[in-house]
Amino acid sequence: MDNNNFINELKKSLKPYHDNFLSFKQLPKEGHSKEEIIDMMKELYKLEEPKWKEGFVSGSVYHGDLGHIDFQNQIYALNSQSNPLHFDIWPSAFKFEAEIISMTANMLGAKKTPDEIVGTVSSGGTDSILLAMKTYRDWARDQKGITEPEMVVPTTAHAAFDKASQYFCINMIRIPVGKDYRADVKAMEAAITDNTIVMVGSAPQFPHGVIDPIEELSEIARKRGIGFHTDACLGGFILPWAEKLGYEVPPFDFRLPGVTTMSADTHKYGYAAKGTSVVLYRGKQLRHYQYFVTTEWPGGLYLTPTFLGSRAGALSAECWAAMVAIGENGYMKASEGILKAGKSLKDGIRQIPELYVFGDPLFVIAFSSAVLDVHAVCDVMSSKGWSLSGLQKPACVHISLTQRHAQPGVIDRLVSDLKEAVAYVKQHPEMQGSLTPIYGMTANINLQDAVINFSHELIDLFYET
Repeated sequence: MDNNNFINELKKSLKPYHDNFLSFKQLPKEGHSKEEIIDMMKELYKLEEPKWKEGFVSGSVYHGDLGHIDFQNQIYALNSQSNPLHFDIWPSAFKFEAEIISMTANMLGAKKTPDEIVGTVSSGGTDSILLAMKTYRDWARDQKGITEPEMVVPTTAHAAFDKASQYFCINMIRIPVGKDYRADVKAMEAAITDNTIVMVGSAPQFPHGVIDPIEELSEIARKRGIGFHTDACLGGFILPWAEKLGYEVPPFDFRLPGVTTMSADTHKYGYAAKGTSVVLYRGKQLRHYQYFVTTEWPGGLYLTPTFLGSRAGALSAECWAAMVAIGENGYMKASEGILKAGKSLKDGIRQIPELYVFGDPLFVIAFSSAVLDVHAVCDVMSSKGWSLSGLQKPACVHISLTQRHAQPGVIDRLVSDLKEAVAYVKQHPEMQGSLTPIYGMTANINLQDAVINFSHELIDLFYET
């Protein structure tokens, strides 16, 4: 793989605005007019809106109705100066956050448990997971004297757990999943040691959209006296409604006594603006290990519930407003449309002989092929305007369905284009997907450093002016 050629191709797609819009490497001597800036922003919006508005992208924009977006923007404008760090000035920020947490906890089984379910609002799913893992590390050090902590996770667990492992020096024990792509209960249990502080399961996991056996795993954790985290960042705001709608949803939340923490993203199927998630704890005592307090700073007593100091209180206000405006019936209706779209998509893919669906997911649908380069199929779909996610180990493609895909005709168009893409790749068997060589390299331990270096170059590219 020629990194330079690939990087140059990426520049064309990642930096399309360099020559046609205002661009600066340093502050302009004189400020530009607000009207000029707004006009530029409108032009950029017009260019990018069609990519998500018509349902061509996986996930990303989970609601997308312009009326809802306008409502959220009005809420942000009213709260744009709010900063929860200064709780004496903006007590409304914690009113919103306390109620977001309570509503989310009750949705995820708090009513059925004798324990108090508490939590905090974070900046996103990765942040929620990092906070929970940091909490377990500090809890285990204080309560058990564990100084070399370990977490036991299935290989399909979100990359945020790997990030937590690196940031907080928690040894990650990765356990291969079973043939059904769910966490292997026996293998996970066998990996527990005296240094294990937490086990992890997903509801559902991101790559293939299947739900891990949370009930069995969490009970093992409970009996062994360790934590169990359900990562419901994707499913937290859709699985409860799927269950009420009669879909088969295995237990995954605080109704299970072994579940001690959960993460659920309000900015996904909670339909809040980007920048909020909820991390929940079984009891205040465990949550206390998340907090930061210092008493020695000359600037005074400094305390924060999460990693951030200053935060955008407007995001929490938007989140609260979205949840209250939508309500249970609104979430139920939205979920019903997405789940019906999921069934239609699965049925459509299963009618394409060259493709197969992983398991029987509800709203994150992954597919692959035993006879074609599925990443090549993904590239052809990209040429048709679709932005699907190419994945690895094994090679597959997935789409996270949203309200954009529940619109009439979207799934029919997706299946039709997919049939054409498969036919094209069959006619061009020499075709190789753009992701195929990269993911092929990750399987070779001798080439993994090259992939990491390439990834660093890619991130550098994001920040080039």
